[in-house]
Amino acid sequence: MADKTIPYKIYLSEDELPKNYYNMRADMKVKPAPLLNPGTHEPMTAEELEPVFCEELVQQELNDDDRLIPIPEEIQDFYKMYRPAPLVRAYCLEEKLQTPAKIYYKYEGNNTSGSHKLNSAIAQAYYAKKQGLKGVTTETGAGQWGTALSMACSYFDLDCQVYMVKVSYEQKIFRREVMRTYGASVTPSPSDTTNVGRQILAEHPGTTGSLGCAISEAVEAATSQEGYRYVLGSVLSQVLLHQSIIGLETKTAMDKYGITPDVIIGCCGGGSNLGGLIAPFMGEKLRGEKDYQFIAVEPASCPSLTRGQYVYDFCDTGRVCPLAKMYTLGSGFIPSSNHAGGLRYHGASTVISELYDQGYMDAVSYEQTEVFQAAEYFARCEGILPAPESSHAIKGAIEEALKCKETGEEKTILFGLTGTGYFDLTAYQQFNDGTMTDYIPTDEEIAAGLAGVPQFPGNEVK
Repeated sequence: MADKTIPYKIYLSEDELPKNYYNMRADMKVKPAPLLNPGTHEPMTAEELEPVFCEELVQQELNDDDRLIPIPEEIQDFYKMYRPAPLVRAYCLEEKLQTPAKIYYKYEGNNTSGSHKLNSAIAQAYYAKKQGLKGVTTETGAGQWGTALSMACSYFDLDCQVYMVKVSYEQKIFRREVMRTYGASVTPSPSDTTNVGRQILAEHPGTTGSLGCAISEAVEAATSQEGYRYVLGSVLSQVLLHQSIIGLETKTAMDKYGITPDVIIGCCGGGSNLGGLIAPFMGEKLRGEKDYQFIAVEPASCPSLTRGQYVYDFCDTGRVCPLAKMYTLGSGFIPSSNHAGGLRYHGASTVISELYDQGYMDAVSYEQTEVFQAAEYFARCEGILPAPESSHAIKGAIEEALKCKETGEEKTILFGLTGTGYFDLTAYQQFNDGTMTDYIPTDEEIAAGLAGVPQFPGNEVK
């Protein structure tokens, strides 16, 4: 049995909660490439972005220079409803694995939305209300972002219109109903309610949808209604900024007990939770103060970092959004209907992509059934049923801990447990029944997706 001088759960006091977001871009010597206007291929200006996004959020999106961004008092007060989130020492998992590694996880499931997504949802809803808007539109994959945003909008009396990826709309009916309980309207995407949705349905009859499809519909809905703006739950730099409170809390808690992680692991779709967890640690690495190993874990069915190309691409399937330079599988890539809906995005954050391209982090991918095996193992050890997305980080942490068992190294491993899986029981049922399947896209399928990447000088797919 491990020496339990460190508490099972480390909590901060309200006074220790972050008062500022941390902007990793300020410490990056090579900044993420700017968003481009798809027509002119020139960097997007605030004036071009403001018809789609809230004004304050546009300023945050374009801010590469300020290391600290103050958190408004109203947002701090809301955070106190469910933060600080606990940092947990996984003693039971360590003992079960018989590893010399020390394993910690930051648990973000202790709120009604069930995930870390509320951290950015409440910030974006606040800025929309401050601007005097009527409401917002958005997309959601697994439904965690849609749930969080519907909760935040109900708090600020904003209308909330959610386009939910069709396969998740059908698989995750309970999360859909939580959104409706908070007053949101929920539409399966692609739908026949938007021009771009009808176009996608015509080109891909019977499609199960993707985050790229849902983004296109949500953007069209926002720009066609007066007093509405579009908000996004991942990918954008502003979202990683808001999620930095995860890492800031984690680092403060670890510093209190003299804990220094060697390996930091997060699941990665668009990059919001990974970027939030690693933020202050990556800042130290960027400034040359400390060194850490960072590992992004993605599904083998949608492997944008491990098999994608680092080029400018559309952020959405309907090609109505700006171009972002990111690791991408192509905006037309429709991933298989695996249960980690929050990771079924064709690209990765420009910040995460640039850091990965510079060699500041590693990336691995795992198949769905082995991820659920890790989820089951973790649930039986630690007593929490994890979300399918979070389970990718669990799988990565277990693999690193087993390496330590082989070598005898006493590494300290930190991973992000982004949310609960209690609305994902259909997925667990398939796993328990032995009917869950794996799918890895072929090279030809990925090449077909990348064939749609916009072609202009300097943006060739290799």
